[in-house]
Amino acid sequence: MLIIDVKDGESIDRALKKYKRKYEKSGVLKELRKRKHFTKPSITRRAEVLKAVYKERMYGNHSENS
Repeated sequence: MLIIDVKDGESIDRALKKYKRKYEKSGVLKELRKRKHFTKPSITRRAEVLKAVYKERMYGNHSENS
């Protein structure tokens, strides 16, 4: 359960914005979408490896001379 501290005189819009931000950070929706379909562990590992390869190519230590 998410608890939002609302100060006296604080608008409802501001409190709602805090709630939405906290809800998004908690990852509840992401977890629900992940649990909707079963993915084999091998596919999960392969996706992680491919993501790591992509990151290494994009942001890795590469020099222009080699």
